[in-house]
Amino acid sequence: MGYKLVSFTGDQDFELNADHTYVVGRAVTSDIPIFDPTISRRHAELRVVKDGVSLKDLGSSNGTFINGTKVTEGTLAANDSVTFGKVVFQLTSPDQAPSRTGNTGQSLPQAGGTIVKQVSMSGGVQAVIAGNQPTEAEAAAGQLKLDAASAVERTARKLSLLLEISQKLSGELDLDRLLGRVVTTTFEVMNVDRVSVLLANDAGELVPRVSKSRLGDSSAQHVPRTIARKAVEERVAILTDNAAADDRFKGGQSILLQSVRSAMCIPLMASAEQVLGILYVDNLTATNSFSDEDLQFLIAFGGLAAIAIKNSRFAEQIQRQAMVRSNFERYFAPNVAAEIAMQQGAVKLGGDKRPVTILFSDIRGFTTMSEHMSPDAIAGLLSDYFTEMVDIIFANGGTLDKFIGDAIMALWGAPIPHADDPDRAVAAAIAMQRAIHNMNEEWEKEGRPKIGVGIGINYGDTFAGNIGSHLRLEYTVIGDAVNVASRLCSNAKGGEILISDPLYQVLKQKPPVEARDPLSVKNRAQAVPVWKVKV
Repeated sequence: MGYKLVSFTGDQDFELNADHTYVVGRAVTSDIPIFDPTISRRHAELRVVKDGVSLKDLGSSNGTFINGTKVTEGTLAANDSVTFGKVVFQLTSPDQAPSRTGNTGQSLPQAGGTIVKQVSMSGGVQAVIAGNQPTEAEAAAGQLKLDAASAVERTARKLSLLLEISQKLSGELDLDRLLGRVVTTTFEVMNVDRVSVLLANDAGELVPRVSKSRLGDSSAQHVPRTIARKAVEERVAILTDNAAADDRFKGGQSILLQSVRSAMCIPLMASAEQVLGILYVDNLTATNSFSDEDLQFLIAFGGLAAIAIKNSRFAEQIQRQAMVRSNFERYFAPNVAAEIAMQQGAVKLGGDKRPVTILFSDIRGFTTMSEHMSPDAIAGLLSDYFTEMVDIIFANGGTLDKFIGDAIMALWGAPIPHADDPDRAVAAAIAMQRAIHNMNEEWEKEGRPKIGVGIGINYGDTFAGNIGSHLRLEYTVIGDAVNVASRLCSNAKGGEILISDPLYQVLKQKPPVEARDPLSVKNRAQAVPVWKVKV
């Protein structure tokens, strides 16, 4: 009596005749060639005997199974299923159509059907690792790399493995290295063909971050969109066999193109409401590859991975805020720098066009005065002067743009705007002139020279933004409005504050002013009206 070996997919069948020994393997010279990465070059031998077909495993890497039980030798009867590595076949007699029920009474996979198990994670990561224990046959049929003599020992080994994984992941705060470690660890603990991690961006879209194949091929870059979408939107962990035949994934072209047979996909949950992304694993050629135990373990593993990812992002946020504050506390009051650091998009390269109030101040006759002073005396005078002026600018919500010799450039309206920025700038200028008056009185008593400072303020559109890199950011403004402010300062006498008419018009509380001669500005046809603020 002859037999036929029929693959589950129906794309391969082999006649088995008496008086011949058939070698199953990946080599092209094999009697039964199966070109799958889970098949060894010489995987197993088959020989027709009186009661069926005898089977002998030839020391294969991924094992041989009869009706789900791993064997080294055994006998196949008609309708039995045999799995080489991860590829399923069924033994039939020549005049018999393939039965869909093996001798174990369990249904074999249908080409037009599928088995899908899903576990709701809407309440957070499920504590399922110590739940229903698998039978010996179920454990052998799964892909978790664990050896244990009993169910109790198997549970202990799983918990020990999860503790080891937790320690390994928690020690890595760099996100890219962490994700790489998640993928590597998955290959270490489970027999899978591909592993991928996708993370949600700010728009909620899943973006591939790391993906690897055991074979190193390009297919590692593709995750079935329908499976990923279902896992995220419904907050469910999915175990699927023959995903291409599942009506719930109807229309998923990526599944059909990849011929995904067995897959697991779990959402990475930061909380009951927040999904960070997904962890996806699959086997391309074999159905019934994953067990309930595999899914339960992957859920627990994914929970640890989600915690590590959340911690990594938190550490990255703290590092970014520290960097921002270290850069910006040079230009802003500490409370303003802290506010900027808390805003995710406040610090970025480039900039934008926005209305800004610009203040320039300059010590009159400083070059001549410094010729009669020692370097230490000059440095001491400027240090005291700048300290007092910067404190006033910060107190009025301004930004210190830069020191230019003995001059100061300050901004209001960038990077954090306020409705009364022009008023704040004028208030700061008045406070600066009054502080200089008081400083001169003290300095005169100490024998220091008195100074006169001219201040010019303008309001207008500028390009405002960060110039440089994230390691060194220089916040500044560029444009015609800056040039006009500088010209106003140059024309202000010691003790004067000159403001432009555009600034005066936007002030909410207009100070006492008197008109000054209009200011001629390069590249402007008409002179700029100027007002002197009475201090």
